Amino acid sequence: MTQSLIVNAQNPQARPLAQAGTALRAGAVIAFPTDSCYALGCHLGDKAALDRLRAIRAIDERHHLTLMCRDLSDIAKYARVDNRQYRLLKATTPGSYVFILEGAKELPRRVMHPKRKTIGLRVPDHLVAQAILCELGEPLLTATLRLPDEEEPPTEAWQIAEALEGRVELVIDSGVCGIQPTTVIDLTRTAPELVRAGRGALEPFGFSGAG
Repeated sequence: MTQSLIVNAQNPQARPLAQAGTALRAGAVIAFPTDSCYALGCHLGDKAALDRLRAIRAIDERHHLTLMCRDLSDIAKYARVDNRQYRLLKATTPGSYVFILEGAKELPRRVMHPKRKTIGLRVPDHLVAQAILCELGEPLLTATLRLPDEEEPPTEAWQIAEALEGRVELVIDSGVCGIQPTTVIDLTRTAPELVRAGRGALEPFGFSGAG
């Protein structure tokens, strides 16, 4: 059964956040708001939850997942980051960006791209997403909540609860989210490479236009 929890977007309450943290540690897949779209999330170390998340999205191991982090120190722990990459990350986080980076040895192989050994990393600029990460005390493995048969992500929690009844344990309701996904930047090359233009501005990476 899927449970919906209302969390104030400006002042997240402790009780539902504690429920979310407990559920994630117990193997739940949750849906929660971010500064771009709603996202699916599960515990980094839980293979069964990861398999369920991939099944909901109808994606395989070649699709980059995103490790959502509280800050740059988390990113530096789970990815290999050189000085050039760090300067870009510092200038653009938190924000609506996913950065493709080489995974560090602390990451389970199953969450990385099987050939490139890379993963997406991001620091959200959203109070509820940050509060969930703080409650959990570690990064959260995530993917944009876009259903296989839908062109755009759902924007409201009730839509998600209805569509994913019995497939996710929790839906965090903090109001309406947007439909524009994150901007995805590959930082493993000599120069930043634009993978997907989204909500995050492009200028900090030397690309013209805005997300």
